[in-house]
Amino acid sequence: MASIDLSSLSLSELKQLQKDVQRAIEGFAHRKKQEAMSALEAKAQELGFSLSDLLGTKKVRKSSGTAPKYRHPENPEVTWSGRGRKPGWFSAALAAGTKPEALGI
Repeated sequence: MASIDLSSLSLSELKQLQKDVQRAIEGFAHRKKQEAMSALEAKAQELGFSLSDLLGTKKVRKSSGTAPKYRHPENPEVTWSGRGRKPGWFSAALAAGTKPEALGI
């Protein structure tokens, strides 16, 4: 390993060196994790399983959200799914005598 005379470096060079070292450490750790994961997957495959079978993990599907059910009467870009706390504009419309069906999409 090459020896670096740190006392001859400027502050900006030292900071850049620090960033480079941190990046190298993170890259090394990531490669080691990938190698370990590949080895585990290969061993599980060799035994007739998938790694997710052995770990009991399943792929989780992210919810795409709930479709909007109500639309603001004056600004159609503002919507509400009908779930959770009522937005202020919805409560104000109900207080003014508007029926929820009239705000429906």
